[in-house]
Amino acid sequence: MTDELTKDMQRRMTQALDMLHKELGGLRTGRASVNLLEHIKVDSYGSMTPLNQVATVSAPESRLLTVQVWDRGLAKAVEKAIRDANLGLNPAAEGQVIRVPLPALNEERRSELSKIAAKYAEDARIAVRNVRRDGMDTLKKREKDKEISEDEHKRFSADIQKVTDEHIKKIDAQLEAKQKEIMQV
Repeated sequence: MTDELTKDMQRRMTQALDMLHKELGGLRTGRASVNLLEHIKVDSYGSMTPLNQVATVSAPESRLLTVQVWDRGLAKAVEKAIRDANLGLNPAAEGQVIRVPLPALNEERRSELSKIAAKYAEDARIAVRNVRRDGMDTLKKREKDKEISEDEHKRFSADIQKVTDEHIKKIDAQLEAKQKEIMQV
Protein backbone atom coordinates (compact mmCIF):
# COMPACT_ATOMS: atom_id res chain seq x y z
CA MET A 1 0.00 0.00 0.00
CA THR A 2 2.82 2.43 0.78
CA ASP A 3 4.64 1.28 -2.36
CA GLU A 4 1.68 2.73 -4.26
CA LEU A 5 2.10 5.96 -2.29
CA THR A 6 5.81 6.10 -3.13
CA LYS A 7 5.17 5.41 -6.83
CA ASP A 8 2.45 8.05 -6.96
CA MET A 9 4.73 10.59 -5.30
CA GLN A 10 7.58 9.71 -7.66
CA ARG A 11 5.24 10.16 -10.64
CA ARG A 12 4.03 13.56 -9.41
CA MET A 13 7.58 14.76 -8.69
CA THR A 14 8.68 13.63 -12.14
CA GLN A 15 5.80 15.63 -13.64
CA ALA A 16 7.16 18.73 -11.87
CA LEU A 17 10.60 18.00 -13.40
CA ASP A 18 9.07 17.55 -16.85
CA MET A 19 7.20 20.83 -16.54
CA LEU A 20 10.42 22.60 -15.55
CA HIS A 21 12.19 21.10 -18.56
CA LYS A 22 9.42 22.38 -20.83
CA GLU A 23 9.45 25.86 -19.29
CA LEU A 24 13.25 26.13 -19.51
CA GLY A 25 13.10 24.96 -23.13
CA GLY A 26 10.92 27.96 -23.92
CA LEU A 27 13.49 30.42 -22.58
CA ARG A 28 15.45 32.11 -25.30
CA THR A 29 19.18 31.65 -25.27
CA GLY A 30 21.71 32.72 -27.86
CA ARG A 31 20.85 29.79 -30.12
CA ALA A 32 17.67 29.16 -32.07
CA SER A 33 15.46 26.45 -30.58
CA VAL A 34 12.11 25.28 -31.91
CA ASN A 35 10.96 25.05 -28.27
CA LEU A 36 11.08 28.84 -28.12
CA LEU A 37 7.79 29.09 -30.02
CA GLU A 38 6.18 25.97 -28.52
CA HIS A 39 3.82 27.77 -26.12
CA ILE A 40 2.49 30.27 -28.70
CA LYS A 41 -1.20 30.06 -29.56
CA VAL A 42 -2.56 31.34 -32.88
CA ASP A 43 -6.04 32.73 -33.56
CA SER A 44 -7.08 30.12 -36.11
CA TYR A 45 -10.56 30.85 -37.49
CA GLY A 46 -11.92 32.00 -34.13
CA SER A 47 -10.22 29.49 -31.82
CA MET A 48 -6.82 29.64 -30.14
CA THR A 49 -4.70 26.82 -31.56
CA PRO A 50 -1.13 25.83 -30.61
CA LEU A 51 1.40 26.93 -33.22
CA ASN A 52 2.59 23.37 -33.82
CA GLN A 53 -0.94 22.46 -35.03
CA VAL A 54 -0.96 25.06 -37.81
CA ALA A 55 2.72 25.20 -38.84
CA THR A 56 6.10 23.50 -38.77
CA VAL A 57 8.88 25.26 -36.87
CA SER A 58 12.51 24.60 -37.77
CA ALA A 59 15.91 26.09 -36.93
CA PRO A 60 17.98 26.10 -40.15
CA GLU A 61 20.64 28.39 -38.65
CA SER A 62 21.85 29.15 -35.14
CA ARG A 63 20.17 32.58 -35.11
CA LEU A 64 17.11 31.92 -37.28
CA LEU A 65 13.81 30.11 -36.91
CA THR A 66 11.51 29.43 -39.84
CA VAL A 67 7.81 28.78 -39.48
CA GLN A 68 6.18 26.99 -42.44
CA VAL A 69 2.45 27.76 -42.17
CA TRP A 70 0.27 25.03 -43.67
CA ASP A 71 -2.70 27.29 -44.46
CA ARG A 72 -1.77 30.46 -46.36
CA GLY A 73 -4.71 32.29 -44.75
CA LEU A 74 -3.16 31.89 -41.28
CA ALA A 75 0.27 33.37 -42.15
CA LYS A 76 -0.63 36.86 -40.87
CA ALA A 77 -2.22 35.44 -37.69
CA VAL A 78 0.91 33.35 -36.99
CA GLU A 79 3.16 36.36 -37.57
CA LYS A 80 1.01 38.46 -35.20
CA ALA A 81 0.99 35.71 -32.53
CA ILE A 82 4.80 35.48 -32.60
CA ARG A 83 5.16 39.27 -32.40
CA ASP A 84 2.63 39.50 -29.52
CA ALA A 85 4.27 36.68 -27.52
CA ASN A 86 6.62 39.14 -25.75
CA LEU A 87 9.74 37.26 -26.75
CA GLY A 88 11.44 40.28 -28.31
CA LEU A 89 11.20 38.73 -31.78
CA ASN A 90 10.41 40.46 -35.05
CA PRO A 91 9.02 37.90 -37.54
CA ALA A 92 8.95 38.62 -41.27
CA ALA A 93 6.45 36.84 -43.52
CA GLU A 94 7.47 35.65 -46.98
CA GLY A 95 4.34 33.95 -48.31
CA GLN A 96 3.69 30.83 -46.24
CA VAL A 97 7.14 30.96 -44.62
CA ILE A 98 7.78 33.23 -41.68
CA ARG A 99 11.42 34.00 -40.88
CA VAL A 100 12.14 34.78 -37.24
CA PRO A 101 15.70 36.14 -36.77
CA LEU A 102 17.00 35.94 -33.21
CA PRO A 103 18.92 39.06 -32.18
CA ALA A 104 21.98 38.66 -29.99
CA LEU A 105 21.25 38.91 -26.29
CA ASN A 106 22.77 41.74 -24.28
CA GLU A 107 24.12 41.21 -20.77
CA GLU A 108 21.07 42.76 -19.10
CA ARG A 109 18.68 40.46 -20.97
CA ARG A 110 20.84 37.42 -20.17
CA SER A 111 20.68 38.30 -16.47
CA GLU A 112 16.91 38.73 -16.68
CA LEU A 113 16.51 35.35 -18.41
CA SER A 114 18.70 33.74 -15.75
CA LYS A 115 16.40 35.12 -13.03
CA ILE A 116 13.34 33.80 -14.88
CA ALA A 117 14.97 30.36 -15.08
CA ALA A 118 15.64 30.50 -11.32
CA LYS A 119 11.98 31.35 -10.71
CA TYR A 120 10.87 28.36 -12.80
CA ALA A 121 13.22 26.13 -10.81
CA GLU A 122 11.90 27.45 -7.49
CA ASP A 123 8.33 26.76 -8.65
CA ALA A 124 9.36 23.18 -9.45
CA ARG A 125 11.02 22.81 -6.02
CA ILE A 126 7.83 24.04 -4.37
CA ALA A 127 5.78 21.52 -6.36
CA VAL A 128 8.12 18.70 -5.27
CA ARG A 129 7.94 19.83 -1.63
CA ASN A 130 4.14 19.94 -1.82
CA VAL A 131 4.13 16.34 -3.05
CA ARG A 132 6.43 15.44 -0.14
CA ARG A 133 4.10 17.17 2.33
CA ASP A 134 1.09 15.28 0.93
CA GLY A 135 2.97 12.00 1.33
CA MET A 136 4.00 12.79 4.90
CA ASP A 137 0.41 13.76 5.78
CA THR A 138 -0.82 10.47 4.35
CA LEU A 139 1.74 8.57 6.44
CA LYS A 140 0.68 10.41 9.60
CA LYS A 141 -2.94 9.58 8.92
CA ARG A 142 -2.16 5.91 8.29
CA GLU A 143 -0.15 5.72 11.51
CA LYS A 144 -2.97 7.40 13.43
CA ASP A 145 -5.48 4.95 11.92
CA LYS A 146 -3.17 2.08 12.98
CA GLU A 147 -2.61 0.98 9.35
CA ILE A 148 1.17 1.24 9.79
CA SER A 149 3.45 1.13 12.82
CA GLU A 150 5.66 3.95 14.07
CA ASP A 151 8.74 2.16 12.72
CA GLU A 152 7.15 1.81 9.27
CA HIS A 153 6.21 5.49 9.40
CA LYS A 154 9.85 6.45 10.07
CA ARG A 155 11.13 4.15 7.32
CA PHE A 156 8.65 5.43 4.73
CA SER A 157 9.35 9.03 5.79
CA ALA A 158 13.05 8.44 5.12
CA ASP A 159 12.20 6.96 1.70
CA ILE A 160 10.02 9.95 0.86
CA GLN A 161 12.79 12.35 1.89
CA LYS A 162 15.30 10.44 -0.24
CA VAL A 163 13.05 10.66 -3.33
CA THR A 164 12.46 14.37 -2.65
CA ASP A 165 16.20 15.07 -2.34
CA GLU A 166 16.89 13.25 -5.64
CA HIS A 167 14.30 15.35 -7.47
CA ILE A 168 15.56 18.61 -5.95
CA LYS A 169 19.10 17.71 -7.14
CA LYS A 170 17.76 17.10 -10.66
CA ILE A 171 15.98 20.47 -10.61
CA ASP A 172 19.17 22.21 -9.48
CA ALA A 173 21.17 20.47 -12.23
CA GLN A 174 18.66 21.56 -14.91
CA LEU A 175 18.75 25.13 -13.63
CA GLU A 176 22.55 25.22 -13.56
CA ALA A 177 22.77 23.88 -17.12
CA LYS A 178 20.21 26.40 -18.41
CA GLN A 179 21.88 29.36 -16.67
CA LYS A 180 25.24 28.31 -18.12
CA GLU A 181 23.63 28.13 -21.59
CA ILE A 182 22.03 31.57 -21.16
CA MET A 183 25.22 33.27 -20.00
CA GLN A 184 27.41 31.88 -22.81
CA VAL A 185 28.29 34.48 -25.40
